[in-house]
Amino acid sequence: MKFYKLGLLTLLISLFILSSCKNQDGIGLGVDAGNELNGTLLADTNIVVTNVLEDTLTTNGLFRTPLAYFTDPDLGTTESNIAAQITLPGGAAYTLPTGTISIDSVLLVLPYASSGFYGDSLTSKYKINVHQLNEKYVSQTYYNTKTWNYSSTLLGTKTFTARSHDTIKIVDIVKGSKDTLKKVSPQIRVPINPDFVGGGNFFEGPSTFRSSTLAFQNNVKGIYLTLDKAGTTGPGGNIMLAMDSARFDVYFKVNNGGVIDTALINLPVVTATHMASIKHTYSTKVQAALNKTSTDGLIYLQGMAGLRAKIEFPGIKNTFATLGNNVIINRAELVIKPAPGTTVPYAALSRLTMYQLDLAKQRVRIQDASTADPRGINGPSFFSGFYNKATGEYHFLVTAYIQDLVRGKTVDYGTYIAPVDPTVATSININPIANYAERTITPGKNSPSRIKLNIIYTKINQ
Repeated sequence: MKFYKLGLLTLLISLFILSSCKNQDGIGLGVDAGNELNGTLLADTNIVVTNVLEDTLTTNGLFRTPLAYFTDPDLGTTESNIAAQITLPGGAAYTLPTGTISIDSVLLVLPYASSGFYGDSLTSKYKINVHQLNEKYVSQTYYNTKTWNYSSTLLGTKTFTARSHDTIKIVDIVKGSKDTLKKVSPQIRVPINPDFVGGGNFFEGPSTFRSSTLAFQNNVKGIYLTLDKAGTTGPGGNIMLAMDSARFDVYFKVNNGGVIDTALINLPVVTATHMASIKHTYSTKVQAALNKTSTDGLIYLQGMAGLRAKIEFPGIKNTFATLGNNVIINRAELVIKPAPGTTVPYAALSRLTMYQLDLAKQRVRIQDASTADPRGINGPSFFSGFYNKATGEYHFLVTAYIQDLVRGKTVDYGTYIAPVDPTVATSININPIANYAERTITPGKNSPSRIKLNIIYTKINQ
């Protein structure tokens, strides 16, 4: 009973204290009006942004491998060809079935990667050509600038419309039973000259060619895929293929003592042994931006080892020097907008990244994106760089980076904005990309939509 009375008394005292507070701002320490903190917004538009080419990069084993012939009316032409290594069925020595073999057909199956297209899928027609390599594809590092020696003889060709989301039905060969129809994922199926496997490469070649994958690959060397420039109509596009799932489907019959059965074997592309050779031929406007002779000031950001932007803040240190030493930067945010009318019909990049160079000219994360910095963040959502379709903007929080620039704690050896893989959701990637082809065009300095740095700072009265 004593505890009950004590609790009631405590509650009454608390109510009296709280009822005396007329304004919630009055709770806590008293604030001297002379020392009150007021945030001021500073919009720094004196930013220098210039276009530069992306660094070369390795394109081995991309999970989205680009096959491209795309003429962008603003940027110019992008081409990408694919070289790949193939192997024996099951990746091991192969023994021919008993009986007389006759080939019905051979198809090169090229599955689309997820969201595997960027360009014109409505009016453009595409023509793919398949060749055999004259040089062997080997396990080594290949860069996007690699050119290949390949045979001019066509193994196969097909004209098609890009349908990266449409499933198709094919005949499923069932050994010893009736063949059936089945639905398969979106893919391109290219008819191949049966002599490619029926001649000296496989069925009719010496048994030594089938005795090991090494012997087979020494003979075949590999395949080369390209889009025919004359046979591709309209603006074209960038087709992203899942090359780890690509294969040759060989349909054949075996006559064994009068018993005939249909059969199917696969000659698969070896996992991670494929690469993309990428070439950009830029428009006059882009060349002017790269040469720093542009009159419109537009900046071009492009995936597929294309274009990035160097960004500088030349006046930021002097701006804060004039404000005195009693200034605290509370928040700094970089805002980037695509130029009006440039996101249709070709969508803007869905994500950008921001990084700086160290003394050795190596890419490093800026302070706000680095978990090694105590002011850094723990994930990409806070740092951002994602495209917000509702506002038409990209945002980067760069408070720590700007603080260090202003205080002279960091040297700007080069800071860049660049395309990045949008699917990496758990970290901030700063590496160049080859497997996404989107682009973003940003306005020049005289545009109201130009790149801006919004800073909220506090000046402490002393």
